[in-house]
Amino acid sequence: MFGLSFRPLPASKATIILMPRPRRYTPEHAAAGLDAEFPEIETWPNQFPGYEIVIDDPEFTSVCPKTELPDFGVITLRYQPDKVCLELKSYKEYLHVYRNLGIFQENVVNRVLEDVVRWAKPVWAEVKGEFRPRGGISTTVVARWPRAQGKQ
Repeated sequence: MFGLSFRPLPASKATIILMPRPRRYTPEHAAAGLDAEFPEIETWPNQFPGYEIVIDDPEFTSVCPKTELPDFGVITLRYQPDKVCLELKSYKEYLHVYRNLGIFQENVVNRVLEDVVRWAKPVWAEVKGEFRPRGGISTTVVARWPRAQGKQ
């Protein structure tokens, strides 16, 4: 990345010099929160085959690891249970761990998906994070399981 810098010269000889810009985000920022300890998401035995469960958390919050500002959004989990279903209060308590955790939005969605798959072992699952705008830009991140071939 290059920034613009102007050298004071007569108007007839103005020169633009490209200066390297320091990186704003580091590998540490990218990995922030991924090694955090999360509680188990409890499950209970599924009684019926072939249906879908949708769970919304419209008040989800986490923290940007770079700016330390809060991120607000809606996390929606859709899944088809196999042998067990997620216990809702346990899932809610799991999501509350993110409240003070510095983690990128993309990593939130993928970490939730991986933990849901670990505890519930669903037929399929999708986690969607719709994050509120900051600086005029909003983000929607969607992760699905099973993962695309070669991505597991």
